Amino acid sequence: MASISRLRADAAECTRCELFRDATQTVFGEGPVHASIVMIGEQPGDKEDLDGRPFVGPAGHLLDRALDAAAIDRHALYLTNAVKHFKWKRGNGKVRLHQKPNREEVRACACWWQAELDAIKPSLVVLLGATAAQAVLGPQVRVTRDRGQVRAPTEVVPYETLVTVHPSAVLRTRPAERDAAFDALVRDLRIAAEHVER
Repeated sequence: MASISRLRADAAECTRCELFRDATQTVFGEGPVHASIVMIGEQPGDKEDLDGRPFVGPAGHLLDRALDAAAIDRHALYLTNAVKHFKWKRGNGKVRLHQKPNREEVRACACWWQAELDAIKPSLVVLLGATAAQAVLGPQVRVTRDRGQVRAPTEVVPYETLVTVHPSAVLRTRPAERDAAFDALVRDLRIAAEHVER
């Protein structure tokens, strides 16, 4: 079984789909190699693509606030994404706008998060948003219906999992509803923390 450092080096050369052509670099996961919780998001954003680290942009800052509110130490987590390259289109001026990865791109990248989980063997995998949830658990998963519930391991996914929203979804919520959306994310993260502590 490959180590995380070896996987990161291999992923840096990945050309399994076309996304590598327009991305600055591969953004691999980071965190302790024996983390109890692995969090998987959708893909790196603009800031992550430039920095080469996951969850360092606006959604990452909101996730940090939610983790603090849930009494979870970010440095104790392993954070990664279902897709390792930033998919984007040109907006006004120099702005690069996020585009959702398609099914083939998500499938092409599955080998990397699967290898990360195999190397870390976490107690719980937290899936942030629909892309990550469906990449790992299949297309039948619905975030709004299934969030906040710890799911038992299966033959396909031999880890307990918990689905919640991606922090970027909280950022996109209307201002009048954003506090409630943030609180709901914190509730899900507390469920994850309490489950691992049992």
